[in-house]
Order: sequence, then structure tokens, then C-alpha cells
Amino acid sequence: MSTLELRGVTKRYKKETVVDNVSITVANGETLVLFGPSGAGKTVLLRLIAGVVEPEEGQILIDNQNMTDVEAEHRGLGMAFQNFALFPHMSAFDNIASPLTVGKRSLEEIKTGVDKVAKLLKIDHVLDHAPRELSNGQKQRTSLARALAGSPPLLLLDDPLRNVDAKLRFEMRLELPLLLDAQGATVIYVTQDYKEAMALGQSIAVLAEGRIEQIGTPEQIYLTPKTLEIARLFGDPVINFYDVVGQRDETGVFVELSQQRLLLDESKAKCVDTPSVLGIRPESIKFVPQNSSNSIPITIEAETPLNEKIVTLAKTEGGREMLISRPSGTAGPATGKAFVKIDESALLLFDQVSGKNFVDPAQLNTEREFAA
Repeated sequence: MSTLELRGVTKRYKKETVVDNVSITVANGETLVLFGPSGAGKTVLLRLIAGVVEPEEGQILIDNQNMTDVEAEHRGLGMAFQNFALFPHMSAFDNIASPLTVGKRSLEEIKTGVDKVAKLLKIDHVLDHAPRELSNGQKQRTSLARALAGSPPLLLLDDPLRNVDAKLRFEMRLELPLLLDAQGATVIYVTQDYKEAMALGQSIAVLAEGRIEQIGTPEQIYLTPKTLEIARLFGDPVINFYDVVGQRDETGVFVELSQQRLLLDESKAKCVDTPSVLGIRPESIKFVPQNSSNSIPITIEAETPLNEKIVTLAKTEGGREMLISRPSGTAGPATGKAFVKIDESALLLFDQVSGKNFVDPAQLNTEREFAA
């Protein structure tokens, strides 16, 4: 295992800053996911760590040693990048075995190591194929297998499941963490799939325009997003947003949605008399009988079963759209008029101008159950 620390790392291409003053610390054996939309700077940051490109500013430390000017081959890393980078003249077996061969392992150790990781990634049937004979998904898994085979102390994975079919991708989300844990490696994993980030990351660093916007556990990122945009990136179906203005009276701080008061705790008091955006996760909205207290009337527009959940598209009396999610098999109306109640403890509130959460996520309650 290795520790990794980035101190103020910046990378520019001509006049464009693609990685902007990034500082991260990754502990021994930790899996950190770099998450963000396309163009956020994830792959460039991974290449900076690998030594493939050099930063204009900042330091990269591995095991407390400054490796900023050290060549890639001397950093002791395992890497799997999106472009595969397989040796075209070698079979899949020899590609996977290359770090073991360089490490001067015995033939038996090499075969055992290759077979183990190839079976896990379900490419053991194509080990004798040349790269040109492999599908893109098989190439991607071969590249991943090569990175894993050498059991490096620090492993860099650039969206290694991107070209894998949906079924295998789901399986790998379950199996890959077990393999990484068994290897004991420190892992930096890049993805723009939020479900993958939550399944694989012990912590998640959210990137936007080359900057780290938030670092936290999957629960912290989902339940207490630092900005409106981070809240939008996590969740399926996406979070509901409503423009509101915070108010206060003798009962406390509140906002109104469809003429119904939603009470807020005092930590959100900065929203009073301030244009705000109310965030409500679809799973925080429940169908209730008409005579329930604090219920909100809606009209159901459509219902979509999605295997493990049912998603309802509705409109409030004011004409604002509302997405509601409930587990499959749970009773609920499919058409017409209905009533819902909102879990006030799960409400998120953002400043309408800056997009920032009114409360520092470090101070928010993260103990609620989350449904990614």
C-alpha cells in the first residue's frame, strides 16, 4: 500500500487551466473515486499522478516522497487508461503477464496470476487472442487485468468499465471492490457514473472545471451536497428543484410549496428573505391519504416501472413538475389526483445566486438512509 498526496497541483494547456490548484490526500489502502462530468479534468489529473504529463505548479507525493519530477516507470504504479494502450504484438495473456514478467516472477506464478484476474474479469477465454481480435470491452478488461496482475501498491484506473456491457458492469461493481480490498492497494478510480462512484469509492472527490468541489464519503456527497450542481449529478431519478424564499414566524423557519409549509431547522436560517432553491429527493416524497396532515395535492402525469423502483411524474397545483420514487411492490396511485407528504428532515436548500448549500456539509446530518 502507498499514500498519495497532491499539493496545489495545476496543469495548463496553452491558456486553458484544466487542473486548478488541486490538493488531495489518499490514505494507505483507500479507494478514492474522482467523479465529475466529461471535461472536468479527471483523466488529466490521473495522468499527472502517473507521471505521463507534468504539472506547471504543485507537488505529487507518494509515501511522503516528492515524485513530481520522477519518470512514470519509476513511480511504482499500476495503470489502466481509457485508450487501452495494449502491446499489439502480444497476446492478451502476455499483455496481462507483462508486469509479472518484469517483476521476474516464476512461470507458475505468472500463469496463476494471469488466470486469476482473467477469470474475475471474464476474459479467460480470449487469453490467446491478439488485441486486434478483441472487442473494445475485452480490450478494456485486458488493460484492467494488466494493471491488477502486478499487485501494485498504488493503482490508477481511468473509467475501466466504460466499454463493458451493462450486465458485466453491474457484476464488476460488486466484485471489483473485493479484489481491490484483497490486494490492499491504494486506488484512484475515475468515472462519470455516479452509481459506480458510490459502489466503489470509500471517498469521492467531485471535480468540476478542473477544481475539487467536494470530498466526502458516498453518503456525505449524496445527502449533503455542497452545491446545487453536485446534488443534480447524484441521483436517479434526478432531484426535484423549486425556487422558494425562506420565511420565519413564531413557528420557526420555513418555505412554502403548493401553499404547504415545510419547516426547516435553524441551520438553514440564512435562507430567510433570500431567493433560494429547495432540493427534494424523489425518494423523500411519499403517497399519503387525502386527509393526512400537511399533505400536498398533485396530479399524476405518468408512471414508469424501473425494476427495483417505480418513478411517478406528477404536477403540483401550481403546475410545477415533481418526480416521486418508491420501491417496486409498494402501493401507490398510477393516475389522477393524489396526495403526497415530504420528509422535511431530508430537505436541501441552496442559495439561488451562488448555488451553494446554505449549511456547510460538515455540519449537516448524514445519518439518514440514502437510496442511490
